[in-house]
Amino acid sequence: MPSPDRDGKIFVGKGESTGDQYLALALANRHGLVAGVTGTGKTVSLQVLAEGFSRAGVPVFAADVKGDLSGIAASGEAKPDFIKRAKDLGFDYAPEEFPVIFWDLFGVEGHPIRATVFEMGPLLISRMLELNDVEEGVINIAFRYADDDPELKALEIDGLVGLNDLRELLAYLSKNAKEIAGRYGNVAVTAVGAVQRQLLVLENQGGAKFFGEPALAVGDLMKTDPKSGRGIINVLAADKLMASPRLYATFLLWLLSELFEKLPEVGDPAKPKLVFFFDEAHLLFSEAPKELLEKVEQVVRLIRSKGVGVYFVTQNPLDVPDKVLDQLGNRVQHALRAFTPRDQKAVTAAAQTFRPNPNLNTAQVIMELGKGEALVSFLEGNGTPAMVDRTLIRPPSARIGPVAADERKAVIDKSPLKGKYEQAIAPHSAYEILQKRLAEGGALPPAGPPSGQAGAPAIPGQPGAPAPPLESGGVLHKMGEGFRNVFGIGRKRGTPLTTSQQVARNVARAVAVGIGAQVAAELTKSTGSKTAGTLGKAVIRGALGGVMRR
Repeated sequence: MPSPDRDGKIFVGKGESTGDQYLALALANRHGLVAGVTGTGKTVSLQVLAEGFSRAGVPVFAADVKGDLSGIAASGEAKPDFIKRAKDLGFDYAPEEFPVIFWDLFGVEGHPIRATVFEMGPLLISRMLELNDVEEGVINIAFRYADDDPELKALEIDGLVGLNDLRELLAYLSKNAKEIAGRYGNVAVTAVGAVQRQLLVLENQGGAKFFGEPALAVGDLMKTDPKSGRGIINVLAADKLMASPRLYATFLLWLLSELFEKLPEVGDPAKPKLVFFFDEAHLLFSEAPKELLEKVEQVVRLIRSKGVGVYFVTQNPLDVPDKVLDQLGNRVQHALRAFTPRDQKAVTAAAQTFRPNPNLNTAQVIMELGKGEALVSFLEGNGTPAMVDRTLIRPPSARIGPVAADERKAVIDKSPLKGKYEQAIAPHSAYEILQKRLAEGGALPPAGPPSGQAGAPAIPGQPGAPAPPLESGGVLHKMGEGFRNVFGIGRKRGTPLTTSQQVARNVARAVAVGIGAQVAAELTKSTGSKTAGTLGKAVIRGALGGVMRR
């Protein structure tokens, strides 16, 4: 048989004491970890898992950091070593092909991936730009202003699309810093300059190509091949992206957040809707602020209920914070080396995370594992980890190693998404609007409604709507004019009150004093507080005084 996978299970390898190792699809959304130092076979294990998910009809998204994973788009070769290993594991080796879509943030080695600045959000933008607290505050003000500005909110798409929109908004806020401070807080011009310099650095790294339209539709990552029914394996070309590690890590976190926000709750499905492999995971957590770590922890904890499994691939288990590591139930641990105290700590920590096997000295075996071997423990039955076992990993059915340039091009040319993302769109956005305002003097527009409220005009008669003007010549209009004449309200400055107007005001004040005293007595009686009574009397007298001073 070409593959020893079972219904609802992926065959990964054979353990020394516990036999065949299977990853249950129903528990695959409980997340996982693939760890081990360079050269021990992490990428091969990742490929074996991705192939298994694809056979089961589960789409996969994986970052190809070294370029080796691209070979999954081509059929494997029946090499003698593969044939022998397959026989040792109890099956006949057969090369297979898998449906693949290539992606590339720079649009060179795959379909381009884009997002708008507004979708990315202030927290991730600040992380990508490596901003300090003051500079991050400026970004937060910029996003809040864009969300409140009536003209920007009226656009068909988010006003902040590309980096040019964000840069223009920062320039606009800097020019109107004093007025902005009254609404949103201080905008330090020096901080704005620092943020703009970081934007320039990001542009020089090619980050500007990521921001724009058309933005990625996450549903395009969750497709199956219509002919074979296999899940499509989405491979992100990340070898060049690794020159900008913050961009790489922030992009993948944004993608996880998008999946979390846009996918419906499905509970625990029979198999995942998507499996996400995060290679070089240490880049996500390195020097990350507390707020970002909390966001990662939240997304990893909750995205399981959306049917998404997240598998972190890293050299050292200590690269992953404990609160995240605790949620990674499926483990494939390749060899670790213990040359330093930190290495020894990593070996001990890795060994302690496994369910003990009485036939295995886990800490010792971790340092003895050969290439293609791993300590494996998958969740079983009721979601508890199986006993750890030294496991020989099965050989991949697709090619190990990168595809050639012409092979990659052929895959891209026959992609079901060809033509959808290749051409960038330049929509009418904040850049054009703010350029026009700055050209006209840069004055702030009237304040829009608070964030989260619609900018549509208020309906007369509803809360928040202005009172309609009185019809000239109508009964209410005449009553109002009579009231103004009797009390002398609205007269020109310097015009003395007539005797009748003075008498009317004195009478009104006397009535107000009486009403105020009654209100004070009732409030004191009902609340038992003289303070409340005094406050009520002051309100009545103050309200009439405000009218009479006009």
